[in-house]
Amino acid sequence: MTTSLPRTGIGVDVHAFSPEDQPQPLWLAGLEWPGERGLAGHSDGDAVAHAAADALFSASGTGDLGSNFGTDRPEYAGASGITLLAEAAHIVRTAGFEVGNVAVQLVGNRPRFSPRRAEAEAVLSEAVGAPVTVSATTTDGLGFTGRGEGIAAIATAVVVRVNGADAAGA
Repeated sequence: MTTSLPRTGIGVDVHAFSPEDQPQPLWLAGLEWPGERGLAGHSDGDAVAHAAADALFSASGTGDLGSNFGTDRPEYAGASGITLLAEAAHIVRTAGFEVGNVAVQLVGNRPRFSPRRAEAEAVLSEAVGAPVTVSATTTDGLGFTGRGEGIAAIATAVVVRVNGADAAGA
């Protein structure tokens, strides 16, 4: 019997806030944030969900957000970050991996994340089918996030190859 070691991956996603003259709703960590300016992007701009998906792809060797859901794919224009995250988890499992967990660090001045952390983690965990945790921080006024120009997210994921899965390509 072969023991599969865990594999880790990193994902990063960054989105600028949409222009004030082109307002959009803010979708972040799978939740809508009423009263907050949205993020610009090909899909809904959910930097937390996108970073989590990219970390899953990185850990499993199944490409990245761009190769799986890129701007050349019109069917993903305006897509929900939760939809993309759930599809990413499906792609990873189809490639022969099980997801251990995903951890995401949100970097931005707003929205105030902590009051909705449990709600966001529940939505993200349901999409992945495994635990997802989210922490948040600011950059003390430094850089584009500190100036309130956008949001960044950094994620790590742990996956394990399921015994008996074809090891080709990953």
